Amino acid sequence: MTMTTPPAPREPLEFAGSVWVKSGDETLGGAARIALLAAIRDTGSITAAAKAVGMSYKAAWDAVDTMNNLAGEQLVTSATGGRGGGGTTVTASALRLIETYRAVEREHRKFLQRVGEAVEGFERDWQLIGRLGMKTSARNQLAGKVTKITRGAVNDEIELGLPGGQTIVAVVTHESTEALDLREGGDAFALIKASWVMLMQDAPAKLSARNQLRGTIASVTRGAVNAEVTLSLDDTTTITAIITNQSAETLGLAEGQNAVAVIKASSVIIGVND
Repeated sequence: MTMTTPPAPREPLEFAGSVWVKSGDETLGGAARIALLAAIRDTGSITAAAKAVGMSYKAAWDAVDTMNNLAGEQLVTSATGGRGGGGTTVTASALRLIETYRAVEREHRKFLQRVGEAVEGFERDWQLIGRLGMKTSARNQLAGKVTKITRGAVNDEIELGLPGGQTIVAVVTHESTEALDLREGGDAFALIKASWVMLMQDAPAKLSARNQLRGTIASVTRGAVNAEVTLSLDDTTTITAIITNQSAETLGLAEGQNAVAVIKASSVIIGVND
């Protein structure tokens, strides 16, 4: 009889972090070096302090020298006898540093705990993080939910609802619909190259292009030949088009003006996060 070992339970995700004290671009110390200062304060000996925090004698002195140099003042001093004898003490500045660091560290732990408790569905937010980290040559990435799937003889028509209430339509193959596991109500995003977006003035018009997204021009950046025009569809969604300078001038495009982004359904690529 074959025995199957059940998979180990996955540990829950949680926030973590460390506190570091910096001087410019250099790191004066973190938890380990602050612990060393505290051990020197408690023992009065660099040797005993190094042993208490699990450092070698040399590593402890190197850490002390680094902290003294970066702090711009003595944090640790040695009494008569130098490294081979005598006592080692911390200065008043070091004592304040220890107490301040530990106070900040306590608040930092409380902050991380509050964040973990306050952010409901933290693990689901990895989908958002993944989407933000995605690299693609398509300038426009519009996130939304699949509101309708219309099956055709060869291709499927996918409607994606955007946050502001407008929808964008894409035409994909049956195979793509299945491979992406597209379902109504599921999350997805539309990828559209800026060069595939046409612009027109906000006026009634009959066009063969299925997608006509209305918005307000947020910016017009002219180059040597082309202009980059960004259209705000709502408070969270924008779409960018690359058109010629002559087209921008002919349309009289300017910030604050209403306009319509026109995109063929065949120019919209649908994607999902794993």
